Amino acid sequence: MFVSDDPAEQHATILHADLDAFYASVEQRDAPRLRGRPVIVGGGVVLAASYEAKACGVRTAMGGRQARALCPGAVVVPPRMEAYSAASRAVFAVFRDTTPLVEGISIDEAFLEVGGLRKIAGAPVDIAARLRREVAERVGLPITVGVARTKFLAKVASGVAKPDGLLLVPPERELAFLHPLPVERLWGVGRVTAAKLHALGIRTVGDVAGLGEATLVSILGRGSGRHLHALAHNLDLRAVDTTHRRRSIGSQRALGRRARSPVEIDTILAGIVDRLGRRLRGGNKVCRTVVLRLRFGDFTRATRSHTLQQATAHTGTLLEAARSLLRGVLSTVLDRGLTLLGVSLAELAPDDGVQLALPFDQQSGPALDTTLDALRARFGGEAVTRAARLGHDPGISVPILPDT
Repeated sequence: MFVSDDPAEQHATILHADLDAFYASVEQRDAPRLRGRPVIVGGGVVLAASYEAKACGVRTAMGGRQARALCPGAVVVPPRMEAYSAASRAVFAVFRDTTPLVEGISIDEAFLEVGGLRKIAGAPVDIAARLRREVAERVGLPITVGVARTKFLAKVASGVAKPDGLLLVPPERELAFLHPLPVERLWGVGRVTAAKLHALGIRTVGDVAGLGEATLVSILGRGSGRHLHALAHNLDLRAVDTTHRRRSIGSQRALGRRARSPVEIDTILAGIVDRLGRRLRGGNKVCRTVVLRLRFGDFTRATRSHTLQQATAHTGTLLEAARSLLRGVLSTVLDRGLTLLGVSLAELAPDDGVQLALPFDQQSGPALDTTLDALRARFGGEAVTRAARLGHDPGISVPILPDT
């Protein structure tokens, strides 16, 4: 752990707290026989893997058969989403007991601002150590915490410190810590961008920092080039935002490597959009933009989006937009195979209660949505469903942070 007695340390006041192998850790907590053993959550597709399984090469979203081949001794357990939701709530209670300034990122990670607590709670690194102890004692789970001056660097620090670690990056050591790291540590550098940079001999964050912004823009485009130039110099002015409201919601389904027919893919898409529509209406929100996210069998990805003429929460309108986007890439899907299908609804806004005439449906559409929502609330989420989805696996509903 980097520790400094320099007074400048007090400016490293942002904590990034991230639970380790969350689903798998909950399973190991609740079943002592699994502790210290490789654990895979999910059968057909890996939803999570313990660090013992990760050491064998098992990764999230990997097909179950491949995962078991890599780690024959792994224990495969079915997911228990209610248990994960309960654990998340308990951990966030610890976060809020630590500081009122908490920005949730997902159900298993958050940023915390502790700069105003020095006189009553000690230095940020001491608060982070106490937070880790509290989570272990009250929730029974390991958690890693990075402490730094910026949100970006705090998240990088927690990633480097995993598993079950604590890492402070003092302001005077920021670039010394950051620049030797591989370029993949920069937000926004995925497989494709990393390959492009590697082909040019750019392998570390320091290599990126050594390039001018104009050079990066010429390589990666204006948005990505400017973004990576800023991060490579740790230029991140974002504060921990406790007033953050979700600007989009999404859901995705890992499909494994089995070939899927167009009809089956459409059925899965309809199920995803149905769930998202219910979440929109449950949060009294409407959206303007539908985003389709795909991952193919060759590990490439594609994203397509469509902006509606008016914001809506009507499932039929959203589904037709998503289907139109899917039709545009269907030939690619059939050629390469589809391993992940996701939909996001963006440009969220409060529902003002006014639904104008819908482009392809009658005024009965929103009323029907409301009726179906009421039936599902009373009898269960899948009690009322589309005829095309009868007999099909509805997939797993992953726990999420509240939409508000």
